[in-house]
Amino acid sequence: MPARGLTVGSHGWGWDVQRDLQRKAVSPLRHPLRPSTGLVTGGSLEESKEALAIAETDGRLFCTVGVHPTRCKEFEENGNPEEHFKALVSLAKEGINKGKQRLTSRDFIQVVAVGECGLDYDRLHFCPAEIQKKYFEKQFELAEAVKLPMFLHMRAAAEDFSDILARNKHRFNGGVAHSFTGSMEDLDKLLSFNNLFLGINGCSLKTADNLHVLSSIPVERMMIETDSPYCEIKNTHAGVKFVKSVWPSKKKEKYDPDSTVKGRNEPCLVRQVLEVVAGCKGVSDLGPLSRTLYHNTCRVFFPHDLDSAADALLDSGTEGCVSDGPLCYIYIKPWHTGNLQS
Repeated sequence: MPARGLTVGSHGWGWDVQRDLQRKAVSPLRHPLRPSTGLVTGGSLEESKEALAIAETDGRLFCTVGVHPTRCKEFEENGNPEEHFKALVSLAKEGINKGKQRLTSRDFIQVVAVGECGLDYDRLHFCPAEIQKKYFEKQFELAEAVKLPMFLHMRAAAEDFSDILARNKHRFNGGVAHSFTGSMEDLDKLLSFNNLFLGINGCSLKTADNLHVLSSIPVERMMIETDSPYCEIKNTHAGVKFVKSVWPSKKKEKYDPDSTVKGRNEPCLVRQVLEVVAGCKGVSDLGPLSRTLYHNTCRVFFPHDLDSAADALLDSGTEGCVSDGPLCYIYIKPWHTGNLQS
């Protein structure tokens, strides 16, 4: 049965996945096998289980398995970090096998990345740096075991983040540093890893400095994302001057399936991120830009199934068509703890 009215946490968002993804599916350039695709990300072992359960409710959804840097103390809570790690490996393998069973005609997997993992030195009150570093590095072992890319998080930690990536670059199949908000120096560090992409969302577009950094990111190394339900482009953001597309919105108390929920970032709003990227790059035709971003996303998350389809899109020469990008990150987050992971 398709998911309807899913509640996230004790104060989470009500979510009608069919309507939310349908609002995104407005373009002829979409995922060839999944008309509009969402990536449900896990930030802990329990949230990763929930992410997989949600992904199973709708064929357009995929998920990640991993532990967010602010949650890494959970590895040691039961006194057996290795047992906790083995549970993550088991869950990731379960999701991979379920995906193959769901679509047996192709090598499709339900868990498409390890993460969200990384380093967050802006929130050390949730987890000390040494514990973050220890279990960030441990999750490369998970990526190596299941042969998946990584969905990465970095806040105010570029030097240690880059050092850990360098030590483990042979252990993972590429990835994305999502919600990138770093400096030019941070950008240079991350671009030195050839298989790493930068994910751009509303949080990446807040200030003039953010836009300056964005203008220096090669499109060939970029993805766009929503980070739903957070990280929307607000009227106070420097990037809002480039936004052209708007959707009707209503307060959640007056829910209308044909409108977005006011104050909630939704999959369709990824187009606004595309418009800001285009504005910063001085690009007037969104079609080629969107196809490149689409291709980047396919290469990381769907390398076996979608490479040929993405290549066909790039070679098609279709003019005037805009893809919203195949993925928007629909987050499961612990509202009741106040531990916002964006």
